[in-house]
Amino acid sequence: MTQPRARSQHHFSSIEKKYGRPISEWTELIRSSELTKHRELVDWLKSQYGIGHGHTTALVGYTLAKRDARPPAG
Repeated sequence: MTQPRARSQHHFSSIEKKYGRPISEWTELIRSSELTKHRELVDWLKSQYGIGHGHTTALVGYTLAKRDARPPAG
């Protein structure tokens, strides 16, 4: 799994500490959602898991950037 940039690493460490799940679980949860748009995913995480706006934005942005960086299958 690609690691977040150094400046994001501190932010992600605080997410893991505060919410008790590793980043890999959050990214898998986001990827497995039927939602695909950034704002929808942010709102969903905030409402379903009680995560703050900054943390959800970081998680969703990171996950979607990884998804968009992958070459198309085929």
